[in-house]
Amino acid sequence: MTKDKQDKKPWTQAMPEKQFGFMRDILAAPSPVGLEAAMTFGVLQPELERLMLGTWSFCRFKGNAGLVLDTHPGKDDMFSVMVIGHADKIRMQVRSIGDDGKIWIDSDSFLPSTLIGHEVLLFSEDPGKPGTYRVLEGATIEAVGAIHFADAALRSGETGIKKEQLYLELQVHGEKKKEQILERGIRPGDSIILNRPIRPGFSPNTFYGAYLDNGLGCFVTAEVARLIAERGGLKNVRVLFAFASYEEIGRFGSRVLAAEFMPDVVVGVDVNHDFVAAPNIGDKRNTPLEMGKGYTLSIGSVASEFLNRVFEEAAKEHGIPVQRDVCGRDTGTDAMAGVLANIDAAATSIGFPIRNMHTISESGHTGDVIAAIHGIARTLERMDAMNNNKGVSADDFRDGHPRLDRARKLE
Repeated sequence: MTKDKQDKKPWTQAMPEKQFGFMRDILAAPSPVGLEAAMTFGVLQPELERLMLGTWSFCRFKGNAGLVLDTHPGKDDMFSVMVIGHADKIRMQVRSIGDDGKIWIDSDSFLPSTLIGHEVLLFSEDPGKPGTYRVLEGATIEAVGAIHFADAALRSGETGIKKEQLYLELQVHGEKKKEQILERGIRPGDSIILNRPIRPGFSPNTFYGAYLDNGLGCFVTAEVARLIAERGGLKNVRVLFAFASYEEIGRFGSRVLAAEFMPDVVVGVDVNHDFVAAPNIGDKRNTPLEMGKGYTLSIGSVASEFLNRVFEEAAKEHGIPVQRDVCGRDTGTDAMAGVLANIDAAATSIGFPIRNMHTISESGHTGDVIAAIHGIARTLERMDAMNNNKGVSADDFRDGHPRLDRARKLE
């Protein structure tokens, strides 16, 4: 191997096919809000079982399908870090069924106009066998039917699609259209998700598809576990690799995980925005986060300055690209789990800039994702080696708050 090849960093190269396949499987798992087990138990746990060290163990929960991989089970006296990705996807739901066969839906956090014409999957519980689900393919989301049926304002773009206009098109025809649907057991509350697995993009090291938010956070968390396991684990830091539920409806799952384990540190891992490429927002003066420039590190909100310093020191030591993301009152991610659960935990939020968030064509850069994986792993290792290899302590955080009254005059 040449020195030039050795000097290349993983985030500057194409993602290996096997790793990309694992990422695709995670993002493709049907895991709408409240039904996350397809991702947590169906994709993540089997892979984590293959990579985990023998002393590690899993924790499951009664009220949700969240999952935690614990590197030091039962060692409640150890310094602990919870790294959280959320497994739930934005769901659409059946609201009502009309006599004409239209299935009216709730669009949740999707912009209604971005859904028109896209293929979806409907998951329906069998009324005769509660707990058994069927999947319906071949459906699309519609609203107007054709441009010929739209009023002048909608045609010109002066007005847009309202969420109340959205319906599921099943191509039902003939007599008793509503009855045809009801006979298949489709009912209000059934979940609907977009149907587009990720694929490589046109530009180098890019990809696009549905549900980067937030299968990517789960992928990064799982890959950090892989790196830590491959390097023999940590001696002084207990890591809780967490895959939470209910983030998309208020971050209710991660606060339960934080309350259960009471970690010293919480690291939320979630998608972020490529503000540089975002159209029509230049006047907002957003932080210039950009795809392909590295992972993002939240500054402000509840982010711990001491914790961020450790992340930035690790990034600097290993040449990992990182972008500072300015937050206001709320990170908007599971980094808030500690304060929402009323526990004392230092926190920060790690992300990766993507485009077209909450659409079927979300797009991202593999280099940013890989940078986040190595950024978190190297930070955990740095914590493990602090204090002459005795590991970071809670007192380090208690005593590490910046003192602006001691700031030096800037010349």
